[in-house]
Amino acid sequence: MAIFLTKESKVLVQGMTGGEGMKHTRRMLAAGTDVVGGVNPRKAGQSVGFDIPQGLNGLEGDPIAVPVFGSVREGMAATGANVSVVFVPPAFARVAVMEAADAGIELAVVITEGIPVHDSVAFHAYAASKGTRIIGPNCPGLITPGQSNAGIIPADITKPGRIGLVSKSGTLTYQLMYELRDIGFSTCVGIGGDPVVGTTHIDCLAAFQDDPDTELIVLIGEIGGDAEERAAAFIRDHVTKPVVGYIAGFTAPEGKTMGHAGAIVSGSSGTAQAKQKALEAVGVRVGGTPSETARLVLAQLETERDVTHS
Repeated sequence: MAIFLTKESKVLVQGMTGGEGMKHTRRMLAAGTDVVGGVNPRKAGQSVGFDIPQGLNGLEGDPIAVPVFGSVREGMAATGANVSVVFVPPAFARVAVMEAADAGIELAVVITEGIPVHDSVAFHAYAASKGTRIIGPNCPGLITPGQSNAGIIPADITKPGRIGLVSKSGTLTYQLMYELRDIGFSTCVGIGGDPVVGTTHIDCLAAFQDDPDTELIVLIGEIGGDAEERAAAFIRDHVTKPVVGYIAGFTAPEGKTMGHAGAIVSGSSGTAQAKQKALEAVGVRVGGTPSETARLVLAQLETERDVTHS
């Protein structure tokens, strides 16, 4: 099982013919993702060949030809695509996401960073009105190991398993995936660190709670905002599965943006200490470092299995 992304997902790449789009489309294909097309109005009707290293994910190494469509709607009609990954520059991201929502795409994964907040607010509201789920912006995307990879998360650092991961941070997503590679993951979701994001910690917590094959949830947060405090309240009221957390930014100076546009502490609001306290108050074990967080996950899984077998 998985959340939001499965082996049946059919993926379009908006901006596939650009430098980043080409690089990461190749990586998605190598991970087994069913990339069914790209979108570029100026190159509609063409196709792009991607060489995949022999033996990667069982593929034979033959070039894969991916067609380019003039619009998301055209691509969906021709291929049955239900996911779009957005690699377009910040100035064009708003239009690209709205186009995908207009076409009725189920999931739009917005990798682009540096999108103005007012643009993000506009396309999030528009997508919600059309029933499109947004992941991002300024995010690494999501991966269901062994099934599909939509975005820029490395596909070869973990395996399928029973841990669900939701994270604001891309690099911490990768680190926890690697440290827990012997256990593996159901789905890993990088929700992004901008002040306004589409899919939240709470959305992922709810989905993992309902996923029968997710045994434990890892929540990675960071300074700024109150998303983690709201997630703690949701865990208290709605989540019965064990949750282990990590908060980045304990040593961040007040008033300085750290890494993400949303990672800024103003006065006593949004501190790592406040977030840790809120999570621990509802039974979430919070690690002081990523490595300690991984050890807490292993200890929690061992405890759960001991209880099950007793």
